[in-house]
Amino acid sequence: MFTETDEKMMRFALEEARIALHEGEIPVGAVIANGDILLARAHNTRERDKDPIGHAEINVIREAAKKMGRWRLNNLTMYVTLEPCPMCAGAIQMSGMKRLVYGARDERYGCAGSVYRITEDPAFQNYCPADGGLYEDEAAQLLSEFFKSLRLRGE
Repeated sequence: MFTETDEKMMRFALEEARIALHEGEIPVGAVIANGDILLARAHNTRERDKDPIGHAEINVIREAAKKMGRWRLNNLTMYVTLEPCPMCAGAIQMSGMKRLVYGARDERYGCAGSVYRITEDPAFQNYCPADGGLYEDEAAQLLSEFFKSLRLRGE
C-alpha cells in the first residue's frame, strides 16, 4: 500500500514532529511532495505564534503555495504525522491536493477516515484519497510523550 517514497516523505514529517515536540508544540509534522521531490515542510506553531490555526498542515500548505507561486496544489501529496482535523482536511481538499498520507489516527477529530472523510466527500469538487497508518506507532509515541509531559507538569 505504501511506497518507498511514502516512507521517505513520512520520515521528513516525523522529523518536523520532533522539532515541534522540542519547541513545546503538539508534535505534528507535515511535508508536501511532488513525487519524490520534497517541496515544503512544517510543524505545529500554535503555541509559539499564539495562532489557533497554526497547524502543521496549514503551515505546510502556505509554504508550498509560496514556493509554487500558486494556491492550487494539484498533483502534490501531503504527508502528515496525525490524521487531519476538520479545518486541515478542508484546507487540504480546497488546495486541490492529489493525495494525503497520514500516520496516527485521530479518533476524536480525524477527518480523513476516523470521524469523517472530508477529503473524499463526493459533495466537493476535489477528491483527495487518504491513506492512514504509515509509521503510526512512531507518530503516536511522539504524541504520547508530549501529553505525558503535560500531565507531569500539571497542565
